[in-house]
Amino acid sequence: MSDIDSYQIWTAIITPMQPDASIDYDSFADLLREQAAAGNGITILGSTGEALNLDLAERQEILNFAIGLNLNVPLMVGVGGINLHDQIAWIKYLNSLAVDSYLLVVPLYAKPGIYGQHDWFKTLMNIADKPCILYNVPNRTAKSLEFETVKMLSGHPRFWAIKEASGSEAAFAKYMAAAPNVRMMSGDDPMLPAFAKLGAKGVISVAGNTWPAATHEYALQCVNGTFKDHEIWAKATAALFCASNPIPAKALLHDLGRIKTPELRLPLSSKDMADLSIVREANKLVEDWFSNQTREV
Repeated sequence: MSDIDSYQIWTAIITPMQPDASIDYDSFADLLREQAAAGNGITILGSTGEALNLDLAERQEILNFAIGLNLNVPLMVGVGGINLHDQIAWIKYLNSLAVDSYLLVVPLYAKPGIYGQHDWFKTLMNIADKPCILYNVPNRTAKSLEFETVKMLSGHPRFWAIKEASGSEAAFAKYMAAAPNVRMMSGDDPMLPAFAKLGAKGVISVAGNTWPAATHEYALQCVNGTFKDHEIWAKATAALFCASNPIPAKALLHDLGRIKTPELRLPLSSKDMADLSIVREANKLVEDWFSNQTREV
């Protein structure tokens, strides 16, 4: 097991695809090795990885492939969906693998309250044999992680962290107060500077896909209190959300020649990212910024 507390950045890795939307494992291996070379933890099969649009056999194959690369960085795996029996079965499968933590999202669509969320997360964490991070992303789930639920679960031995992606500094502070012994992570790249001042230990990042080493440096500076270049990174990271994630990240990675196609699984489509100028500009901003950091060292 890796020392997962020592990682300021976990990249929520994309799933690169062939023109027929099958998995492009050659590109996937290259991306995973880029993350390992940058020293980034890797989050596999999250929403950025289009996990809900992959079938069980594909998800199992993706995990086994990633584990087989022996990357020497920790792997976090997404646990989503809404069917409890399916998620129980998924966690039991994950328990048999050489992975390091699980990302548990608030159940989709159903909008459960305090006790529904509590019983859902407690059931899954009781089965899990790895540290778990609860994921608050209300713009995707239509329901926030309840503060009272967090407080009720705060003593659970598998409750390791919270990924906060509501964009609210007030909510971040309330989660910290509800579970002061739980590690707090930003779920939004642009919010990391603000969240780090409130106590965030790092970020689960989309930007890490496109800029592995630069985002590693960005996260490190935010956490250690030396980050200054807010305007550059605010503009660059916003560009990755000019269309639904991970459309812009895949578009830029393809434009840079790092993946073979920008293909996604429906209902996402690369045709919703016709103009690449915004991500190209963002890439230039980050490349110039990182070059300056390297020269200063």
